[in-house]
Amino acid sequence: MKYLEIVLNESSNEIIKQIAKNVKAKDLRFYPVDKDGMQISRMIVTDHYLQKAINSFSHIMGDQVTSKIIILPIEAYLPKNSEKEEKKEEKANASKEAIYNELKKNSNINSNFILLLVFSTIVATIGLIHNNLAIIIGAMVIAPLLGPNMAFSFAASIGDGKLMYSSIKTILLGFFIAIMLPLIFALFFGQNLDTYELVSKTEVSYDSFILALASGAAASLSITAGLSSILVGVMVSAALLPPAAVLGLMIGSGNSELAIGAGILLLINITSINLASKVIFLIKGIRPTLWDKKEIAKKSMTIYILSWLIILIIIFIYIYYKPSFLKSIF
Repeated sequence: MKYLEIVLNESSNEIIKQIAKNVKAKDLRFYPVDKDGMQISRMIVTDHYLQKAINSFSHIMGDQVTSKIIILPIEAYLPKNSEKEEKKEEKANASKEAIYNELKKNSNINSNFILLLVFSTIVATIGLIHNNLAIIIGAMVIAPLLGPNMAFSFAASIGDGKLMYSSIKTILLGFFIAIMLPLIFALFFGQNLDTYELVSKTEVSYDSFILALASGAAASLSITAGLSSILVGVMVSAALLPPAAVLGLMIGSGNSELAIGAGILLLINITSINLASKVIFLIKGIRPTLWDKKEIAKKSMTIYILSWLIILIIIFIYIYYKPSFLKSIF
């Protein structure tokens, strides 16, 4: 449940009452009207109806400059809901605003992001060189690369250019670090770069698409459903860090053929994860509520999906002609 505080003009009281009725709100209260005619109203809304309530209030806030909605978490509530209501609450999806706030954190570049990425890249590089799968899995768990990609996909769904821009910056910086650190390592210690774990991250096939698509779908589903407990497993299956680290190692050691393979695998993972997450966000109804943002979201969605599809088609063609293509180069 969430505690909603709504600031609207006094003239909106009847609409507020109707919305409260539609979303089965509890404890609706109106407070004294301010000098500017604005009035605070408060109500308790279950997570199941939270998004519906926010959408309804957003439609009447447009012309009221000082209007606002404040969403507060509820730590405890007495008397307790009925068992039926509690089950419904457990199954409720996280609201769009809650998802936005969570993903916005993942799109920001800060010291924690950089340090986590540096440490996870070092761990992954050591694991790859020593052919230690457990170390590689540990690196994938702590690597903060999945979050910015989810934020980018989410931003395209709601037409938020600012979030999209910050996500792209974070993604680019993240992969720059994940590739450059192993590259520098390979320049100085470019030995024993033929382990199974290294070579396996340079091999691409059609099942690589299926794995990445499933991972992207699982990641976005866990976010929209509020199932943060499964994100650790998704981070491992998404596997964004290992191919990036292998790409850096192979470039640094001068192995162009394996570097191309690692780069293609990384591109497959990024493309498939973003495309699958976009589809899940659409299915889950993640769309902008304001009409002007809907136009932006529609354009960004079209460009977004078409761009990823074109990249996937090019990769499909590459995999099909891979033997002859590599032979012509090397």
